[in-house]
Amino acid sequence: MNLMYNSTRNAGKQVTASQAILKGLAEDGGLFVPERIPALDIPLASLAGMSYQETAYVVMKQFLTDYSEEELKDCIRRAYDDKFDTEEIAPLREAGSAYYLELFHGATIAFKDMALSILPYLMTTAARKNHETREIVILTATSGDTGKAALSGFADVPGTRIIVFYPKHGVSPVQEKQMVTQKGANTCVIGILGNFDDAQSGVKRLFADQKLGEELSEQGFCFSSANSINIGRLVPQIVYYVYSYGRLLKDGILTSGEPMNVVVPTGNFGNILAAFYAKNMGLPIGKLICASNENKVLFDFFETGVYDRNREFVLTSSPSMDILISSNLERLIYHASGRDAAMNASLMRQLSESGRYTVTDEMRAQMCDFAGGYATEEQTFEEIRRVFNESGYILDTHTAVASRVYHEQFAKDCGSVPAVIASTASPYKFARSVMTAIDQEKYGVMDDFGLIDELQKLAGVPIPRAIEEIRNAPVLHRTVIEKNEMESAVKRFLLS
Repeated sequence: MNLMYNSTRNAGKQVTASQAILKGLAEDGGLFVPERIPALDIPLASLAGMSYQETAYVVMKQFLTDYSEEELKDCIRRAYDDKFDTEEIAPLREAGSAYYLELFHGATIAFKDMALSILPYLMTTAARKNHETREIVILTATSGDTGKAALSGFADVPGTRIIVFYPKHGVSPVQEKQMVTQKGANTCVIGILGNFDDAQSGVKRLFADQKLGEELSEQGFCFSSANSINIGRLVPQIVYYVYSYGRLLKDGILTSGEPMNVVVPTGNFGNILAAFYAKNMGLPIGKLICASNENKVLFDFFETGVYDRNREFVLTSSPSMDILISSNLERLIYHASGRDAAMNASLMRQLSESGRYTVTDEMRAQMCDFAGGYATEEQTFEEIRRVFNESGYILDTHTAVASRVYHEQFAKDCGSVPAVIASTASPYKFARSVMTAIDQEKYGVMDDFGLIDELQKLAGVPIPRAIEEIRNAPVLHRTVIEKNEMESAVKRFLLS
């Protein structure tokens, strides 16, 4: 029997998993959620002997039930192959008193590769299953990492085009260079003069524009999303938490049934929501620790029950977390409300109209497994320096936020329960911030690629292909627009 999906804003209309992946976003603006969170159907102890690919199948078959075993295994096989620079796909590294789950060994050296390596295969399989003949147009907003990972995954995939919007002055130099040098006749990269929230809100408006959808449908196009609002992004992210538990079992750190804590640097809330889903599948996770940078809207929410985006937007050294509208939080709100779509829709209207909403005490009680913390810029740099000096291990800025939050605010209370910290990006992607955190005087005067070479000497690991490829790559995408010009930019790319 198929597991069905409904919108967080309308529980009445249901679709299959493949239909939810194709659509990306529900017609009412809500996010697709499964009608129930399925349980793992294997003993926890058996996870210790599983490869990443085997773990992926065990998890994903529970959610994507209208995909055949052959279809799903083929998607997994094609996604998790030698495009990753480690055979293990997601290594777990012990450094100090924590375990860092390295999610950056894919083609674009960020955790988004873990899901965006498989999404193109899930989506094209879904198109065949649902007899979709129109060309699929992937619309994506990025705060830095999703864009390149999506571009890499969908470049030259038949039957698709991809348009990525990013904040022109809100990503790192390496992140921007990765995107604007992207090859592929079906790719389009556009900088907007605004922040990530502007880009994300603009993409949602394009999805919700019925007239635009009909106009483009007549021309043979249909929209879908590669952002974590797409359930096809969220489900593959559950896998690596289940895999990390298996690794702790294999290494004798845990015995079956003992808990681990999870610490996630997050802005859009998708990565930690995947851990919440893993916990509800039966994985023994204790605390879900949500780490924020100075854009601490999520920390404030878990402290007070009030979500309020009406605040200064801060550009930080961890730009993938520079977000004030955390889209995936809507899914948690929906679950915490007892799957009350009407209540959820009302709260989301309040967010749209006034920029804030307040949840009930009963809903806060349903979210008691979550805890929030935040790190300032200064604390982030201190953490990079501390971990390097104590262990020789080098963190990127996002992982450093999570590491600081855990060690300063939660480690004592967590006792002997091991902490798995999601390491979301390679330090090579943020070489300037990382190297100047280690030694401002020595490295502050170097250019970006000089810093990358110096980082290689300190880290003792090869410079990733993703970095070497862009060192001298030509810029192919130069479009920069005002934030209110997104619709016309989409039409120019598709219809010219």
